[in-house]
Amino acid sequence: MRIEILKQLNEAKRARRAAILVTDLATAEDRLALEGEALPGIPAEALNKAFLSGKSGLVEEDGKSFFLNVHVPPPRIVVIGAVHISQALAAMAPVAGFDLEIIDPRTAFATPERFAGVKLTADWPEDVLKDAPLDAFTALVAVTHDPKIDDYPLVSSLKAGCFYVGALGSRKTHAKRVERLKEAGCTDAQIARISAPIGLDIGASTPGEIAVAILGDIIQALRKRVIGARA
Repeated sequence: MRIEILKQLNEAKRARRAAILVTDLATAEDRLALEGEALPGIPAEALNKAFLSGKSGLVEEDGKSFFLNVHVPPPRIVVIGAVHISQALAAMAPVAGFDLEIIDPRTAFATPERFAGVKLTADWPEDVLKDAPLDAFTALVAVTHDPKIDDYPLVSSLKAGCFYVGALGSRKTHAKRVERLKEAGCTDAQIARISAPIGLDIGASTPGEIAVAILGDIIQALRKRVIGARA
């Protein structure tokens, strides 16, 4: 691999951007494809399929063989709110291959006893997210019901282009939320991306069932995302 290609790949990894190292098997020439950008000679459909699946493999085009070595950042879930739903979601997320962290400034809820083995920060989201900003491979789940806690990360997630943004609450609650987000500078198109009421519509009622609905919604959003979409 040429040094300039390696530098580009490492830069993409640091920025948590998906990339594919494309190798021509006849000439051993390497090129780098970043998610959302075309690469001459390689069908966009093949690149998009690899980005969505995260799986490496062979591609044939015009009698040539290429190996696609896929590098997709590990998807993470940031949960705002240390509630019962968060406990269930924290147990399920690793099984589906997601890193998960919980942020909640309410120290009565955000306790190690309630979230053993989970990355948990008892601080305000605006302070935590300064050091760990949201990105396109992050799912944001807001479940506190408290605008003082939920609104900042919701605005940040929409502007960062997170692949999933969900918020707990009734339609009436969400209507009020929409007005606040507009006042914060979010566009109608950005706000329309919010899954609210949160999760897939499976009739969930218990915290565990709601967590299943949320995780299913997140997986669907990740695997069916529009390649190269930005906020």
